[in-house]
Amino acid sequence: MKHTGQHVVVLVTAPDVKSAKALASAALEARLAACVNVIPKIQSFFWWEGKLQKADEAQMVFKTTLAKIEELEKLVVDKHSYDTPEFLVLPASGGNSQYLEWLNASVRPVEDAAK
Repeated sequence: MKHTGQHVVVLVTAPDVKSAKALASAALEARLAACVNVIPKIQSFFWWEGKLQKADEAQMVFKTTLAKIEELEKLVVDKHSYDTPEFLVLPASGGNSQYLEWLNASVRPVEDAAK
């Protein structure tokens, strides 16, 4: 296992699977994430505008690098239908070396990854 401080997992919810897939595709096409898991049919309970709310949502789990966080956040905020979308960054303290190398190569522009 390789220890790292350069890789993160980002959690984002969306109102439905269609919206989640659109955000995931946009992030992947922009090479801001190496992988996005879309988990359908979660139930969220939360405070919003002073009231306890609940909603059926889809959860996205983005795998990326610290270097891509600001761009990924901008993309999510700009394209998301929520006024205040979830965007939580969790540090990855380590992982399989081969997986982390793949992750790094996947978020680079194609021409850089070929080098």
